[in-house]
Amino acid sequence: MRLYDTVKMSFQGIAVHKNRSLLTILGIVIGIMSVVAVMSIGQSAEGLIVGQIERFGPTNIFVLPGREPQGPNDAAGTLLNDSMKIKDFEDLQKKENVPQAVRVIPYAFGFVQASYGGDTYDGMLIGSTAYSLKNWDLTVEEGRYYDDEDVETRARVVVLGNKVKEELFGNDFAVGEKVKIKDQNFTVIGVLASEGQGSFVDFNKALVAPYTSVQENILGNRYFNRIIVEAESIDAVTGVIKDIKTLLRNNHNIDSPDKDDFFIQTQEQLANRVKTVTGILTVLLASVAAISLLVGGVGIMNIMLVSVTERTKEIGLRKALGATNGNVMTQFLFEALSLTLLGGILGIAFGALLTWGASWAAKQFAELDLPFAFSLNGMFLALAVSFGIGIGFGFFPAVKAARKDPVESLYYE
Repeated sequence: MRLYDTVKMSFQGIAVHKNRSLLTILGIVIGIMSVVAVMSIGQSAEGLIVGQIERFGPTNIFVLPGREPQGPNDAAGTLLNDSMKIKDFEDLQKKENVPQAVRVIPYAFGFVQASYGGDTYDGMLIGSTAYSLKNWDLTVEEGRYYDDEDVETRARVVVLGNKVKEELFGNDFAVGEKVKIKDQNFTVIGVLASEGQGSFVDFNKALVAPYTSVQENILGNRYFNRIIVEAESIDAVTGVIKDIKTLLRNNHNIDSPDKDDFFIQTQEQLANRVKTVTGILTVLLASVAAISLLVGGVGIMNIMLVSVTERTKEIGLRKALGATNGNVMTQFLFEALSLTLLGGILGIAFGALLTWGASWAAKQFAELDLPFAFSLNGMFLALAVSFGIGIGFGFFPAVKAARKDPVESLYYE
């Protein structure tokens, strides 16, 4: 029998029971859709976070206080560590200590309550130098950003994130007004333009001010939560890291790397760490979603077994007319394979649609600039799994059909 005839008869067998065929592939569709969506959304999230990291540029080196965290609890501890002193920041700025560094940007931050009139807002207050505007690639929508003079004079000025301005002032003009932060009056000199939420800080919901006034008037401390050192080139990054370690160990009287009370991260390290974490999470979630594929495969096998029983006479008639066991087996195997591949194609389409919907919803409701990404690996995996399920779960019913005795089949009621 020609392959064309086998394929034609397989599709005829599927078309006779359209509703049953659609219900049969439903489990496959849901499973493939879930796998594709999880892998695509994971790729989108990775792109968002890595994109935020890359905003700093490859020459930026992050110096953080405390031991390098090994888990979420350790990470929280770095925010409270006070090992990064003002003297460290001042020494890092000296050319003789770090010759290949072109800029040092400190960051001190904490959560505060800001109030204006009868309205209050709880958010993050970030203190840094004037260069933080460029460092974070921010845009001022109203007024201006604070400058070096504001930092030197410890000016009580603040720039509001877009959401902070809306909460405290609504549609009113905020520049020139005073907000109260920890019983201290700060003059609003600017409002940041609205932007998608970043992976580190959502500046829409933050307040930014000179680090000198933040430390002296609000936080009441003399240490930094982060220091970013910008190297003069990518090739200089390794040398700058070495100089930073030498300086800080001397300042902190550390005689062994095992006793370091600071750690250093580069953009490449952060990006690789993010990719590793998102990759692991994506695989785990996709594995959970793939369980439904097994359920769908069992459904395919059950329906094909029912189909074999219902079509016993048909099988007997075909064998009486000269069809071989191989012809019958190929027909039923192709039917199972067609059902699963159709389910795979529909699942890929719905998975892409679900991913697009998640991206749209993130932008509309969470103000998260989650880019749409379609995972080609997920698509190829889905097609391969569909093919495997069709062969694996269709084989037993196909063999059972092929082994039926033609005489007994013709007399089957």
